[in-house]
Amino acid sequence: MAGGGAVELDVAGRTVRLSNPGKVYYPERGFTKLDVAQYYLAVADGVLRGLRDRPTTMQRFPDGVEGEFFYQKRAPKGLPDWLPTARIAFPSGRFADEMCPTEPAAVLWAANLGCLTFHPWPVRRGDTDHPDELRIDLDPQPGTDFADAVRVAQELRALLADHQLRGWPKTSGGRGVHVYVPIRPRWTFTEVRRAAITVARELERRMPDLVTSAWWKEERGAKVFVDYNQMARDRTIASAYSLRARPRATVSTPLRWEELSDAAPEDFDLRTVPVRFAELGDVHADMADHAFGLESVLELAERHATQEGLGDLPYPPDHPKMAGEPARVQPSRARKR
Repeated sequence: MAGGGAVELDVAGRTVRLSNPGKVYYPERGFTKLDVAQYYLAVADGVLRGLRDRPTTMQRFPDGVEGEFFYQKRAPKGLPDWLPTARIAFPSGRFADEMCPTEPAAVLWAANLGCLTFHPWPVRRGDTDHPDELRIDLDPQPGTDFADAVRVAQELRALLADHQLRGWPKTSGGRGVHVYVPIRPRWTFTEVRRAAITVARELERRMPDLVTSAWWKEERGAKVFVDYNQMARDRTIASAYSLRARPRATVSTPLRWEELSDAAPEDFDLRTVPVRFAELGDVHADMADHAFGLESVLELAERHATQEGLGDLPYPPDHPKMAGEPARVQPSRARKR
């Protein structure tokens, strides 16, 4: 025990101090900061697999999920000397040094700061300009739900196979599904985003009544949006095994494909995931053994452009205007103008 009611945790041989361990972070279920720390200890190997050597933004909730939160991109003062950083470039041209977890103690150190959700970049600190993951975010819009996202994910699995790619699915912790494809780090953010756009368009072509690639919400309808902009520079997705800021303390949980159809997001939370992890381990552990190529998808992107005139799609509003990007204005406002 440490002073002031703090506790000291042994994390793979390194001591991490946890202040105010009884502070309630999830009021609906009474989960405390210590519960959060013990959760991350239980799944340490899994969460670190998703974060290792990646510049990581912390989503911090100093007063729990019902309080204010903020995203911390720059490594905070007091960063331990054993926790490395990497310099990343924002679309604006500015830079920041972000923490890059390399050991389980880094996760617990961040949890002590109220970090519930980790948002790693799809790059490693050795090369921050070339993603090594194609991340596909299936986001159900109003009128659709998790089951719809699962249907789309199953079709996505077949689509990826057509291009000699393999994806690893996980719950978002909410209503969505994330599918990660490990790739060789030879393509730029612009090129990998183009691949994500192509995947979105192909899914839309295969499932027109259920899938949309429309950036503007007014055009999406009751469909599953394939958020291609998650591959834009400085856009991130909650990591595998991250807690989410939901009343039930749900977790963004890696699944095997055969589990997906019977899964429900609320089945995976702070209490149940450690039990699952103890039984199965990290079901995405083998993802690190693979690195695929995007040549086939980018060839399809080129055919889309030359044969159908399908070019770029809008970037997020905080992103600088890009060459070849269409007008970044809502269609309804454009018509009024």
